[in-house]
Amino acid sequence: MSKSSPTGKRHQLLYRSLLTALLTGSNLISQYWLASTAQAQTQAYCRFTQEQIAQKESLRQSSLKGNADSAKRYKALLKQHADYLQRCRSRTFPQNQAIWLRLYPCDARPGAIDKILDHIVNKGYNQINLEVFYSGQVLLPSADNRTPWPSIVQKPGYENVDLFAQAIAKGRERGLKVYAWMFTMNFGYSYAQRRDRQGALARNGRGQTSQSVVPGGHQIFIDPYNRQAQTDFYQLVEVLMKRRPDGVLFDYIRYPRGDGSDTVAERIQDLWIYSDAAKQALYARGLNNQGRELIKRYLSKSGISASDVAAVKKLYPQEDAPRWEGRNPSSGDTAGSLQWQLWQLSVAHAAQGVLDFLALAVLAAQRNGVKSGAVFFPDANQVVGGGGYDSRLQPWDNFPSTIEWHAMSYGVCGNTSCIDSLVKRTLERAPGGTQVTPALAGTWGRSFKNRPPLEVQMRSLQRLSPRINSISHFDYSWQEPELDRQRKFCQL
Repeated sequence: MSKSSPTGKRHQLLYRSLLTALLTGSNLISQYWLASTAQAQTQAYCRFTQEQIAQKESLRQSSLKGNADSAKRYKALLKQHADYLQRCRSRTFPQNQAIWLRLYPCDARPGAIDKILDHIVNKGYNQINLEVFYSGQVLLPSADNRTPWPSIVQKPGYENVDLFAQAIAKGRERGLKVYAWMFTMNFGYSYAQRRDRQGALARNGRGQTSQSVVPGGHQIFIDPYNRQAQTDFYQLVEVLMKRRPDGVLFDYIRYPRGDGSDTVAERIQDLWIYSDAAKQALYARGLNNQGRELIKRYLSKSGISASDVAAVKKLYPQEDAPRWEGRNPSSGDTAGSLQWQLWQLSVAHAAQGVLDFLALAVLAAQRNGVKSGAVFFPDANQVVGGGGYDSRLQPWDNFPSTIEWHAMSYGVCGNTSCIDSLVKRTLERAPGGTQVTPALAGTWGRSFKNRPPLEVQMRSLQRLSPRINSISHFDYSWQEPELDRQRKFCQL
């Protein structure tokens, strides 16, 4: 058949049209595949599409300029996105996905909190853990702050700005639960500068406060047995809970951890039980005169000898043996065995102070109708060596099972194995029914500080245990570093 024949021309035209259709079809298929992949990822993590994000941001900016119609449409879109988020999270692992957030003075500017919370919702989060007490500052308006700590926002003209209350209201408008996140036994540098609070600071057997031990000098830990510290913190929790957050998370429920040898407590001087209140409470654990006297000598001399034991018996001959809480006297006791028992008593005493302080904080929240959670390191309650302990002495496995357990699973080993082991350790020790929420460190889509991407960590935890259905991510500043720098260092 000749190429110039009418039939040949028709075949050439048909061929070209088929080729064009095929090429166009391939492009359409490619575009469809990309769109489907993006949609799948969006649905997998409850994220919003770029178009939805752009529309919301445009309306936010327009409403800030006073456009009433944009403001109305913005509010309607927030509700629409909140409804979608709720539906999506109810059928997506994890059903509760939180992010840790710190606010700065510049967030008092109009629209600033809206922008941050929109970012958070856009990424599929349905809870924020908002830092309301940190570094010796409190997220209360300066005009309504009767606590011993300064307000985070101190700029003249902003005395009545309540960032905490704003964040709660704006968060709920977007379908976000808002938890308060608080330092607990770490009261901050400003507290240590008060002359009327010096007795509340925790001290070790070398007369040091945590300011001398923890790098940076800004972490100031208090004696959990001190009545002033207890009163100050109880009242702080009360005033913050008046704003009715969805929950409160207590962090730094432990003692300080320094560098080098200061990471292990293996001698009585290493324990933070030398302030007056802690010492008196320890003496009171003696159940008779011999017991109390031996406790005093052990604490003051950093040990006891056979002559101390003999002297105490001579002082109180009417008593058969030294007694203190948890001790069963034995005829075979020596000065060495008594010293070992006193060491164990002292460690238990230090740990009990942590538990009692947490119980007080939880009580303050409960009385205001707010549920509580505790934030802890899963490896902070370990025995080290022959008789030493992790110096943080964080007895989290004795925390109440009725509160949420937030395990900071920040393992660093380049993969998920060390992270999984921390979560597994927590689950093994958590009583049945305890809500365990692992806190993961990292960012989306890439490894960060030798940790796998967040989605990789979460998939691994999903395989680890069906008990896990709530996870948090530390923190917003890691995901939005440039925005965080701008907020942190700007001037109101």
